Amino acid sequence: MSKGRRIAGWIVGAFALWIVVLAIVGSLYGGRAGARVATRLADKLDAQVTIDSTNLALVRGDLQMSGFKIRKDHLGKLEIDIGEIDCDLRPLGLLLFDRTCTDLVIDKVRFSATSVSVFQFNKSKRTPTRAAHVVIRDAMLTFSPSAFLPELGKIEIKVDYVEAGETTFKTPMSWMFSMKEMRATLDLPASIVIKLHYKDGMLTASGGIFGSSPVTLPISIPVADSADDSKAEVAKIVAFARDLAKKLVAQRAEDWLKSKLPF
Repeated sequence: MSKGRRIAGWIVGAFALWIVVLAIVGSLYGGRAGARVATRLADKLDAQVTIDSTNLALVRGDLQMSGFKIRKDHLGKLEIDIGEIDCDLRPLGLLLFDRTCTDLVIDKVRFSATSVSVFQFNKSKRTPTRAAHVVIRDAMLTFSPSAFLPELGKIEIKVDYVEAGETTFKTPMSWMFSMKEMRATLDLPASIVIKLHYKDGMLTASGGIFGSSPVTLPISIPVADSADDSKAEVAKIVAFARDLAKKLVAQRAEDWLKSKLPF
């Protein structure tokens, strides 16, 4: 056998052995990966975090978690339940060097917050979870009257679909800074229901105070700064929500006025 063939055989053998090792390590340490994620989040959020089941596939590069629960009962109350999380990672063990989720899909989210103070998280020396692409499906976000906009009362947002770009998760809401598309329903007090659709920098609102004629306006998503901590990010989100509400109402008033003018 020539030297070239022997070298090729060694390379193929080493690669096959690496695949076997990855498969064994993934099966043995899948649960431990979930426990590490839970511990990491618990330290960051200053909350109780549990995960029902975890499946880590190092060969194809995939981490699946189900039954994700977060509970925080001081500085207000924060409850997050997630049915399924699927994080596509670098295949063939490359996640050992880069743990960014290339695709992060989050399904069946139930999120409830009673105060903005619950977003005062601990500072951590660990790098926040990063994702190159984020998809969220079937999410219900509930904010008590005292949480963000007390003048509006309790707010419920039913999110059918969200797509976001590169995201560094300093808070559970960090995806908003890279949002590309969103289809959602906003449920306000006095049985006011508003349908929202955001895409390509344009937001359309219909129903509720907007009636049968949709209101469409351009909006600028706030930019997340690498120096921002969780508190700064939450402040930006609150300011954005307040400004957006004012712009929607102003646009609706302008459209109504134009419809009444004879010229």
